[in-house]
Amino acid sequence: MALSLMRTLLVGGLAFAALAPISQARTDDYPSRQITIMPLLAAGTGLDITVRLYAEQLSKRLGKPVVVENKPGSAGLVGVAALKAAPADGYTLIVATSAVMAIRPTLLKQAPYDPQKDFAPIALYVKSPFILVVDPKLPIHSVPELIKYIKDRPGQLSYSSSGVGGAPQLSTEYMKQRFGVDITHVPYRNSPQSIADVAAGHVAMAFAEAGASLPLIRDGRLRALAVTSSTRLPTVPELPPFGEAVGAPDFEAVSWHVLLAPGATPAAIVAKLNSEMKRIMEAPDMRKKIADIGLIPIDIAPTEDVRRYIAAEGEKWGALVRSLGLQGSQ
Repeated sequence: MALSLMRTLLVGGLAFAALAPISQARTDDYPSRQITIMPLLAAGTGLDITVRLYAEQLSKRLGKPVVVENKPGSAGLVGVAALKAAPADGYTLIVATSAVMAIRPTLLKQAPYDPQKDFAPIALYVKSPFILVVDPKLPIHSVPELIKYIKDRPGQLSYSSSGVGGAPQLSTEYMKQRFGVDITHVPYRNSPQSIADVAAGHVAMAFAEAGASLPLIRDGRLRALAVTSSTRLPTVPELPPFGEAVGAPDFEAVSWHVLLAPGATPAAIVAKLNSEMKRIMEAPDMRKKIADIGLIPIDIAPTEDVRRYIAAEGEKWGALVRSLGLQGSQ
């Protein structure tokens, strides 16, 4: 029996040793063919534009085509399913937002993915803050004035968002919990509609996407008070961070973009892509291009730091979703 066991172990060990050089060779010559990156939002969005900027540079650095193939649909689930069905070899990647990685897992009745197990983070490279806007006819010119104005009129005012469970709504609910204000949610089908009704005076305020709100801000149809990031937004540097304006430096409510591979992708491939993204995304000209479209470029962190950040964001927004009674509502 002992001899038989030894033979089995020996054969198994030889087989593993034979496979190891093949696996290593596949890692060493990566990439040997085209890489496909699938943004989970439609073409023309800030996320899509940024992906196309760095895909071109990544192709040059790796010496192989890097193709962008948008996979919008079902709030990101179409692209997630495509990634899960792909081989874990580094040739199929997705770009997801905080909504997919930190919010929807708690919102969904049964999430068909696990943010920690099903994905290998490569690079978290931008934050996408919201701009706090108010009806310019209101006598409000700062965040402290807004908070006082709402507290003096509990339940009398309303805010708009692009839908229940979306990042703009949750950002406002986060503000409500942190600062004890009572303001009613009015959901809309999309961001432009929700912002237009602030400009029209039908609702008092919103946390608005920069791209949709900046033209109305510049025309004087919306009054901007702050940004929801912990740092200033390059396109509107005069606006303070919300947390700075109220003396709460830990307040941040942003979306973010992260490049992901399938969870079982070899660590050497993930590390190589992380290193290349660091070189590309930290170049001054790339950072300026990103800032010019209303996003905040951030330094590329090691992959384990990105994984921990995603987990922390999932806990933060998941707790808020549960507190609002929205768990499993979609």
